[in-house]
Amino acid sequence: MALHFLLDDGGLPDGVGDIAALTGAEAHHAAVVRRVRVGEAVTLGDGRGAWLTGVVESVAPKDVRVRIESRLGIPRPAKELVLVQALAKGDRDELAVQAATELGVDEIVPWQSARSVSRWDAAKSAKGVARWSAIVREAAKQAHRAWVPDVHEPVATSRIADLADLVLVLEPTASTALTDIDVADAARIALVVGPEGGITPEEISTLAAAGARAVRLGDTVLRTSTAGPAAIAVASALLGRW
Repeated sequence: MALHFLLDDGGLPDGVGDIAALTGAEAHHAAVVRRVRVGEAVTLGDGRGAWLTGVVESVAPKDVRVRIESRLGIPRPAKELVLVQALAKGDRDELAVQAATELGVDEIVPWQSARSVSRWDAAKSAKGVARWSAIVREAAKQAHRAWVPDVHEPVATSRIADLADLVLVLEPTASTALTDIDVADAARIALVVGPEGGITPEEISTLAAAGARAVRLGDTVLRTSTAGPAAIAVASALLGRW
């Protein structure tokens, strides 16, 4: 499969035969890290549905040129998946964000839940969103995604139910399995994942009162880094995206 690169600064050319220029970090990644060669077929995108195929014409550490051979516009999925990921210690939340992006999530929303060990104040919030956005961008590029998921500002528990018309809270003790949920009429599905210590009963009550439903993935308890990606995979199958 051809290597994929992103140009998200309006640098994508409009027509077949035009030249696209990769510069800066993306050129370094193409030339030095991925070692593209003249004559190699690659794909380019803007993370917003544009999908171009082309052939490398020249390679330098800070400037890679690609001649465009075709261009497509790929629409967003008709039914969107939103991951509400609780902040977690270490890199567990980042692992969740990376895997969820590779598996097809459309939006990611950080959540500082009551039991989150990691805490974001105003300064950390901006840095955290930027860090998650960088992880998402690289994961989307690795997965050859036409659309790069959006990473939003952290959400309060009281506002989670506003994120989608179907909000599913991953809770190991729930009586209903995720596979038993009818998703046919849902345009946006939010999957809510708690931190290492789980979601508190008070948070579950708040979410339930706002219309969210508690669901389980199986008989085992998954880590916060794996629960979201697992749910994304199940939901993708239920939606017919896989």
